[in-house]
Amino acid sequence: MQDVKKLATGHEAVVEACFDAGAKMMYGYPITPTTEVFTGWIKKGGEYLQTEDEIAAGFAVCGGVIAGQKAFTATAGPGHVLMQDALSMAEGMRLPFVAIIGQRGGPSSGTVIYSQQEVTLACFGGNGEGLRLVYSPSTIEELYFLTRVAFNSAWKYQYPTIVLTDGYLLKSRGVFVADKTIENAESYPLVKEGEKKHWRNIYTFEEELNEAVVRNKKDFDSIKKEVARSENYQTDDAEILLVAHGIVGGAAKDAINELRKKGQKIGLFRPITLRPFDNEAFDKIAMRVKKVVIVESSLGQLAQIVRAEMAPEIATPIEYIQYPALGIEAEKIVDYFL
Repeated sequence: MQDVKKLATGHEAVVEACFDAGAKMMYGYPITPTTEVFTGWIKKGGEYLQTEDEIAAGFAVCGGVIAGQKAFTATAGPGHVLMQDALSMAEGMRLPFVAIIGQRGGPSSGTVIYSQQEVTLACFGGNGEGLRLVYSPSTIEELYFLTRVAFNSAWKYQYPTIVLTDGYLLKSRGVFVADKTIENAESYPLVKEGEKKHWRNIYTFEEELNEAVVRNKKDFDSIKKEVARSENYQTDDAEILLVAHGIVGGAAKDAINELRKKGQKIGLFRPITLRPFDNEAFDKIAMRVKKVVIVESSLGQLAQIVRAEMAPEIATPIEYIQYPALGIEAEKIVDYFL
């Protein structure tokens, strides 16, 4: 089957990717800006269940994947908060839970279109240790591709997997290639019919839970080199390194192009996986530049990850460009350096 180039919104690209990934069921509850993922899935003929809230949708995904369904959900903001209990269970039980998250600005219901204020929630929410795979797409084409990757990673490694995006990207229209050649991971019942399986979600003794968490963390660390993704842009001779993710990473590229015309040697490190973070690739650049500038639409949620992951021996100074809940255009980044 040949690849198909399409002009579509981000919502439509996600729906196409879910179908192409072999997803069979969507459980969800409408919430801006991901409602069109739900309605688009329904219009395209996908099986679905609209639950009474996001708590039920999350646990329905857990039940579906245990039964062997390639199931998923989509939510945002308050719904993402409500889904943390199910995501924590998926983390502890190693379930291939896939979620498309369209970030909203906080606190509370906040704004409904744009933010990068759900990074911490996506990576470390719930009462676990953040053993999740979190992908941050920058373009509509990458939104399609990383949604495909998310299903494969979830079923291959059996960790909850999140595609973390926003309303700007979901509602934008652009060209993407629906890659029909990507091979899909197979789904299968995690508990076979008639099988008696003592599958722990509740632990009586702290020592038992400690053993399980340490074992899961060891597995998580072992897949890091296979899963961690990042992009370097104009970093070969860079003296200043921008760090940005998602749609802000796209704006950062445009800013770098303008600043390079003015003689400034600036490059970009864009984490594609926020969890696990590609610290090995980041450290190689961060240790040789004069300074690192972290650009994000929050008050330091990306910065917290970067600082935590950066090798302690790297003494490169860090600066911050932070506009919580605002879209960051290239001009804002250019103005910072002029």
